[in-house]
Amino acid sequence: MSMTALAEVHPLRDDRAAVEKAVTLLACFGEQAGSGIGVSELARRADLSKSTAFRLLSVLERNGVVEKVERKYRLGQRLHELGRDAYVAEHDWIRDSLTPYVIDLYESTHETVHLGALHGTDVVYLSKLYGHRQVRSPSRIGGRIPAYCTAVGKALLAHDPAALERVLEGELRPLTASTIVDPHRLMEEIARVRDEGVAYDDEEATPGLSCVAVPVVGYGGKAVAALSVSTATGRLDTRAQAAMLRRVATEAAHGLVHAQRRRLAAARAAG
Repeated sequence: MSMTALAEVHPLRDDRAAVEKAVTLLACFGEQAGSGIGVSELARRADLSKSTAFRLLSVLERNGVVEKVERKYRLGQRLHELGRDAYVAEHDWIRDSLTPYVIDLYESTHETVHLGALHGTDVVYLSKLYGHRQVRSPSRIGGRIPAYCTAVGKALLAHDPAALERVLEGELRPLTASTIVDPHRLMEEIARVRDEGVAYDDEEATPGLSCVAVPVVGYGGKAVAALSVSTATGRLDTRAQAAMLRRVATEAAHGLVHAQRRRLAAARAAG
């Protein structure tokens, strides 16, 4: 290889390595993303030298991706703006319209309840109410989890053939030993969900966590969201919650359709 070719390849390789290190560094903020964390601890978490971490943070700070507060760093405004740009505005309206039914579901169970929607092949959580007896869960408002390993996701994939096809074409990574990663088995599971109208997650996203979910079908028969109940495995029979969950989801669907019609009428009146 000529010296000219080497000069072209090595900067690309170096730039790629720097980007990968910066992304790794950002992912290591964890729960201190808002409160801040020191360079030494960030470097340790990212398995980087302190000097490399400091150099990357300086570049990120100049671009508004992180902010320095005294001797600590936290995620910056620019990163929050980028996140808002990626957020689906329609989800705000869905959350606001269905919040009363999330509360109804919580009052019926006093367990942790979720409202989620599809974002590509992931589930994005629009709302979450914690139960009296909390259990470790990967879900958080605004957070995303692969749809195939959650009850909410499977309930929605059963009504979205295009999203299901993309899931089956991609990699099915195991989050736990119980995650369904065989495409044929997943297709069978989604077919059952479609027939029964209810989905289950038996420790497929997190060990010790079981969930049951049903879709909320809006105007035109489209499932726009799903409601779920989550509990510690063995504490609550998730199968026994299906009838109650269907009832709340049916009421939510009626309310959503009325809200969609009012919204459509208002848009037409506005011209």
